[in-house]
Amino acid sequence: MREDLGYSVSATTRPPRSNEREGVDYHFLTANQFQARLDDGDFLESASYGGYFYGTLVSEIESILATGKHAVLDIEVIGARKARERLANVVSIFILPPSAEALRDRLSRRKTEGADAVETRLQHAIDEVGAAAEYDYVVINDDLAEAVEEVNGIIEAERHRTTRLNRLVEASKRLRDALVDTARSLRP
Repeated sequence: MREDLGYSVSATTRPPRSNEREGVDYHFLTANQFQARLDDGDFLESASYGGYFYGTLVSEIESILATGKHAVLDIEVIGARKARERLANVVSIFILPPSAEALRDRLSRRKTEGADAVETRLQHAIDEVGAAAEYDYVVINDDLAEAVEEVNGIIEAERHRTTRLNRLVEASKRLRDALVDTARSLRP
């Protein structure tokens, strides 16, 4: 795991699964708590998925950014659209399964949901796959290690994008001026 990344823990109204922990996997809220926080403007983004609400708390993002890290959000398409509308410099990466069968098998192997819930998630995937072109990048998760490396490569490339480099204009001007002085000093 990269030390310059912080993973945002989403909030949800979904009940916790047996292996999930509060504040680690999700912030588990009642529907009333979620709505109150939504009304108070506490969410960067929120959406309904599978009959439950999910959202990213602004406080999660602020906490990560305060440590100097990049915030990583694992959110669905509607939430990603909202995040891109509200935040500058968002880099969006759509993670695609290699096939419909692979997605079905992955969802079934988790054994956290029944067949109806798996079917609902597959129905959502039909709509979400159509939104892949809205993202900055697409990574096909056929091999996990390879997909992680591709995402890492995207992060590295984005770190060096000229619009993200702090003080690039000033540093470039200082270097240019030094080069002019150096070139002049070589003249007889």
